[in-house]
Amino acid sequence: MSARDEILAALTDLGIAFGHYTHERISRMEDCVAIGNALNAVYCKNYFLTTKSRRVYAICIVRPAAHFRTSDISRQAGTPRLSFAEEDDPMWTLLRTRPGAVNPLCLMFDTESRIRLLADEALTRADRLAFHPCDNSETVVLSASDFFGKFLSSVRHEPALVRIHDFEKA
Repeated sequence: MSARDEILAALTDLGIAFGHYTHERISRMEDCVAIGNALNAVYCKNYFLTTKSRRVYAICIVRPAAHFRTSDISRQAGTPRLSFAEEDDPMWTLLRTRPGAVNPLCLMFDTESRIRLLADEALTRADRLAFHPCDNSETVVLSASDFFGKFLSSVRHEPALVRIHDFEKA
């Protein structure tokens, strides 16, 4: 079974209502935002981060308009300086996805809880969130309350909430 199929099955098994949409493969955030707007959802930016020692890994999810600074995120998360992970970092072995499709739904494959989840606290107030289900030619939309409540609890990942300013307010 593919990672995408396992994610969709897990959401169904948890009783989480979700929408599932296929589209052209996308790699630009502008395209994700357009899809999110059409689906009345916040399409999250997802970053796979690590420390220089590669002992700490994290997925950081933020709003599209967030002014992302790794130094701010690292300080708030209480970690050594985070930076963008390299392609040879264990994204595939830990999360069963590749660059361009990393997202917090992949945390269901992190059975050893090696990946931290850092979440823009403003996302907790959103109605609906959108993510790629390990494939950037598809989108899954679910309620923020189901994501932060049911889903993350089921995969044993408590998010560390971080405050991130919009580009206009930075």
